[in-house]
Amino acid sequence: MFRIIIFLITNIAVLIVFSLVLCILGININTIYHLLFLAIVFGFSGSLISLYMSKYIALRLVNGEIIKTPRNNIECWLLEIINNQSKILGINNPELVIYSSNDLNAFTTGARRQSSLLAISTELIKKMDKNEIQAVIAHEMSHIVNGDMITMTLIQGVTNTFVIFLSRIFAQLFSGINSDDNDRNNNQIIYFITSLILELVFGILANIVVLWFSRKREFYADAGAAKLVGVDNMIIALNKLKMNYNKFNIDNSISSFCINGKYSYNFSELFMSHPTLERRIQALINKTYLS
Repeated sequence: MFRIIIFLITNIAVLIVFSLVLCILGININTIYHLLFLAIVFGFSGSLISLYMSKYIALRLVNGEIIKTPRNNIECWLLEIINNQSKILGINNPELVIYSSNDLNAFTTGARRQSSLLAISTELIKKMDKNEIQAVIAHEMSHIVNGDMITMTLIQGVTNTFVIFLSRIFAQLFSGINSDDNDRNNNQIIYFITSLILELVFGILANIVVLWFSRKREFYADAGAAKLVGVDNMIIALNKLKMNYNKFNIDNSISSFCINGKYSYNFSELFMSHPTLERRIQALINKTYLS
C-alpha cells in the first residue's frame, strides 16, 4: 500500500504551488465551476505524482537494492516464495528489495498491481523464521492484489479536491475579494493568507480520513495473508513484530510504508497509518475481516 507520509509531503507541496501560481499570475476564480475544475486538477496531481514516483522515492529513502539474481540461499528462497504467492494471487512478481535496517519491517509500493515493489529489511530476515517471513510477505502481497495503492491515491485525490475547494470558498467569503470596494489589494492579501491557513486546517482533517482508511486496509491485508499462510502463522508473525517494535526506533521517513505498527492510545491513534498490533491480532483471533 503506498503510504501516507509521501502522500502528505507531495500533496502539501502541490497545494502550496497551487496557491502561489494563482497569486503570482493574479488569477481570480470568479465562478464555482472554475474553482471546482482547478481543485480537481490540482487535488489529484499530488496523489498521482506521489503514486508514480513511489518506487523511486522508496528506494531512495531506504537505500535498498533490487534483487534480480539471487546471490545466496535466502534470496533464492525469498524470490521463490514471492513467485509462488504471485501465482496464487494471479499477479506479476513484484520486484524484491532488501534494505539494511535494525527494525523488523517490510513494505510494498508501486503504481500498478502488475508492476510493484516489495521491500524487506535485513533485520526481519535475520530475526524471523521462514513461516513468519512468509506471513509478512503474504500481508504485503495482499496489499498489492487488493489494489490499495490505487485506492489510496483516489481517496487522497478526492480529499485534496475538497480541501482546495472549501478553503477557497471560505477565503472568498472572509476576504470579500469579489466585492467592488477600493481596497481590492488588501482583500487579495487577506484571501491568500486565509486560503493557506484553511488549506492547512482542512488538510489535517482530511488526512485523518485518509489515515482511517489506511488502518482499515491493514486489517484486510492481514486477512488476505491469513488465507494464504493460515491464521495462526499470521498471528505468530504479528506477535513477533509486537515483541520487537519497542526495541528499535523506526525511521519516521519510512514508518508509513511499513507492516509494523506502534502501540498508541486514544487521540494520537487518529494520526496513525496502521492499527496497533494488538488490534490486528485480536481481529484475526475474532476473524472479523475473514470471509
